Amino acid sequence: MHEVILSPNAASLSQSMRDIGYSLETAIADLIDNSISAGAKTIHVCFDGFETPYPSLAVIDDGSGMTELEALEAMRLGSRDPRLKRDANDLGRFGLGLKTASFSQCRSLTVVSRKDNSTFAACWDLDLISHRNEWVAQVLSADEIQALPLVDQLGERGTCVIWQKLDRLLESQQYISSRNDVYMRLNQVEQHLALIYHRYLSGEYRKRKITIVVNGHSVEPFDPFCTSHKATQMLPEEIVRIEGEEIRIQPFILPHHSKLPKADYEYYRSRSDFFSNQGAYIYRNGRLMVWGDWFRLVPKTEATKLARVRIDFSNALDEHWTIDIKKSRAHPPPQVREKMRHIIDRVTERSRRVHTGRGDRLFTQQHLVWDRHMDRAGVRYAINRDHPLLNALKENTQPELWTVLSNILDVIENSIPVEAIYADYSSTPQAFEEKPSVSEEYLLSVLTAFSSLFRIDGILDRKRMMAALLPVQPFSQDRELTQKLIEEMT
Repeated sequence: MHEVILSPNAASLSQSMRDIGYSLETAIADLIDNSISAGAKTIHVCFDGFETPYPSLAVIDDGSGMTELEALEAMRLGSRDPRLKRDANDLGRFGLGLKTASFSQCRSLTVVSRKDNSTFAACWDLDLISHRNEWVAQVLSADEIQALPLVDQLGERGTCVIWQKLDRLLESQQYISSRNDVYMRLNQVEQHLALIYHRYLSGEYRKRKITIVVNGHSVEPFDPFCTSHKATQMLPEEIVRIEGEEIRIQPFILPHHSKLPKADYEYYRSRSDFFSNQGAYIYRNGRLMVWGDWFRLVPKTEATKLARVRIDFSNALDEHWTIDIKKSRAHPPPQVREKMRHIIDRVTERSRRVHTGRGDRLFTQQHLVWDRHMDRAGVRYAINRDHPLLNALKENTQPELWTVLSNILDVIENSIPVEAIYADYSSTPQAFEEKPSVSEEYLLSVLTAFSSLFRIDGILDRKRMMAALLPVQPFSQDRELTQKLIEEMT
């Protein structure tokens, strides 16, 4: 037996690394992770491509910066052993993120870092690597650094990561198409960063507050748990310990959409889908990694869509969570899954109660137009034939005509478009809460038509008429006006 050294083919491997699966937003987030690990307080994401023939994108921070040796090591593929213990604030792991994230979006990666009054820059160029078939990095001179785009925004210390040859960001080389496409994608980046770094942006996590700016626009934190809303329920926290490290599990129940002001509801709906985003939210060192997943412990249903479970763990437990390179996958260890089984039962039941409580309360009211029936055959809705309005109509209708009308009601009951109603309610539930306003003239005309049903020997039974009509739409929208109009009838 003898040994053979089989070094990877630089040209082939560098191209293969471009397709690990990063999107633009996850790639930029990987660079921001490095900035946060370096102690940055302000991080700028800048695109410079509309006034120059050579577009570029940069992530610039005011972190600790790197010396020449530190920067060269950071440029190395696999620059750290993922098994080694790291600083408690470190958001990295494999020493690959900077390179793989960058190569997924561009063909030229330059890192400029400033520390102790010294500036150093090095570049990976995939075209050069392919041509030479070697992992050859370029170290830039002072003049070459000065000529780099956006580097003038680097402060007294910190790091500037510059992407050039943006062959995957700019799908079209036409000016207008590129501008629109880039603005749209940068908006997606901003929304993604607002979610995954919301605890850093708000200063909640370890009282450390950072600022992220995307093309001059400060990113506002997006809290997926609506913790600032008084109707949000925070259930008791659970703690699981593995190898002396704590995993904290905090369940939440979001408010029913009817409890949210319209502006708040639209804000949440525009950034997340209540149904698909139910589930566990996994945070590693305060950074959101995976969300909207019950890990096959329970199915996602409409009734449980208000349930969320926040899970916090430190980077010391990465091995137990099987973190991937993109930091977009995490699988709970057995101890956490077992604890989650019990928590999920409790949380999903609370979510069901919040979500179905309004319906249950609705069908305990009197004089509803609709009845809800549930038996072994399932759930069905039927028009309440004992409703005072229908009773009054029956009393004033010939038996033969009432039989025809009753058959018409049967047809209506059997023709409810349940699937369409469900689809609309799932996507825009607040639209069902917004009843169109009705005019006084309309109410008066309808009440006048109905009044004949409530007259005995020509005398209007106002009490009976109010009891029949005030609980139902459109009269319940303006009960005072309805009462006033009925009282004024002769």
